[in-house]
Amino acid sequence: MIDQRSGVGRLLPWASPEGKPCYLFGDGTGYVSRYADNVEGVQLDMADELLDHVADMAGDQEVTSVQLRYVVARLAESLRDLHRIARSRGARLDACGCGAGGPDQSET
Repeated sequence: MIDQRSGVGRLLPWASPEGKPCYLFGDGTGYVSRYADNVEGVQLDMADELLDHVADMAGDQEVTSVQLRYVVARLAESLRDLHRIARSRGARLDACGCGAGGPDQSET
């Protein structure tokens, strides 16, 4: 969700051709929002599959250094994607006051 009153935009899970971050301003219900949700879901699923692959490789004594360098490069890409998702979702939670310590948190 995007809080139009606060002016906080959603960090999208892709960058511009120049590598700059892309933001979406709106109510979070449009086509681009749904597309971004889908892209984030794919990125999360791919990260899960990559972790399974890495676990298999870690136990394989036949893995070559070339294979390890390749999988480390894919892990770095995946971690970059997941970090972007976490930053985007964290910013949206902060904007709506739903984050840690926000008004929706019950005090005990």
